[in-house]
Amino acid sequence: MSTVNTVTEQLTPAGQAIEHDSFAIIDAEVGPHAYTSAQWPVVRRMIHANADFDFNGLTDFHPQAVAAGIAAICRGGTPVVADVEMICSGLSKPRLAHFGMAAHQFISDDDVIAQARAENSTRAVQAMRKAGRLGLLEGGIVGIGNAPTALLELVRLVREEGVRPALVVGMPVGFVSAAESKDALAELAEVPWIVIRGRKGGSTLVVAALHALLSLAEAEARG
Repeated sequence: MSTVNTVTEQLTPAGQAIEHDSFAIIDAEVGPHAYTSAQWPVVRRMIHANADFDFNGLTDFHPQAVAAGIAAICRGGTPVVADVEMICSGLSKPRLAHFGMAAHQFISDDDVIAQARAENSTRAVQAMRKAGRLGLLEGGIVGIGNAPTALLELVRLVREEGVRPALVVGMPVGFVSAAESKDALAELAEVPWIVIRGRKGGSTLVVAALHALLSLAEAEARG
């Protein structure tokens, strides 16, 4: 039996060789780190996506984050809720479909825009609320790579309304409330999380982290 993932790897031997060579270069150049053997593949894929070794150290994990993410993926049918369409576009649909999963975002929905205008809030806040009303946050995987207000609203929903996602990948980027929103998420004990500390982040990194978890889940399911 092959020991190589067949769904979450590159589709051709040439593509697989390039990706494996990239991972080997990262392993050789990254230097010391304190991540566990389960956490490191997530961080390595994020470094691979941005060629930025700063994510060795900036990436922080709830102790149960990787196990919770793999369990949610292997459970099948777990929704992924994103703050922006870029994450949904970046995620591999065949890899999600292998686990019966689909990605959702509501940032451009007419009702979300109208409610944001009515309350003078942000579309990102209203999009998280809509995901909650649709029952997608409970037990789902939430990926936030753009909007700190989405992450702050999600933290409020967890604290005040008892929402319990299976995993939150919180990596909004920017200068206003980005670092603070991730610090707020990392204070939560109620839900597992993965964050990038500070101002750095972005949708590309959320996609990389989720692809790493999908790969780990395929390996786990293969046994």
